[in-house]
Amino acid sequence: MSDASTYTENRTLDFWLKANSLTTTAPATVYLALFVGSADSAGQAANTAANLEEGVLTDEVSTSGTAYARQTVAFGTITDGSVATSGTVTFPTATADFGTVSHVAIMDGATAGAGNVIFYGDLTSAKTIESGDTFQITAGSLTITLA
Repeated sequence: MSDASTYTENRTLDFWLKANSLTTTAPATVYLALFVGSADSAGQAANTAANLEEGVLTDEVSTSGTAYARQTVAFGTITDGSVATSGTVTFPTATADFGTVSHVAIMDGATAGAGNVIFYGDLTSAKTIESGDTFQITAGSLTITLA
C-alpha cells in the first residue's frame, strides 16, 4: 500500500512547506478499515480507490448485523521510506456477510463511515467474507511505502 489520501498529501505538504499552518497533529491510534467495491465489467473493484483517495467512505463494510468494526493497527520500524505492520490484525468473526473485501485503509478514527483516510490500497487478492469467516492480516504483511 503506498497511496496517500488527498487529506494526507495536503497535510504533509503543509507541515513541511508551510510551517504546519493547518496545525496537523498525529492521531494517537490508527485503525484498519475494510472496503468492498462494486465490480466493473472486468471484475475489478470499481471506484473504491478513487473514493478512498478523496476520503469518501461509502464502500466500507457495513456494521449492521455483521460484527464488523475497525481494528487498531500498529507499525514497526521505518526503514528507507517503508513501514510494515508490527502485529497481526484480526477482525471479529462475521455474523453476516461482509461482501468481497477489495481495499483497506488506515484511518484516524474508530467509527466506521467517519474520520479521515490516511493511506489506502487494494488487496493483492480480493477476499469474500461470509458469515462465520474471520478476516486477518498477519504481522508484516501490510506495508506502507512513500515513493
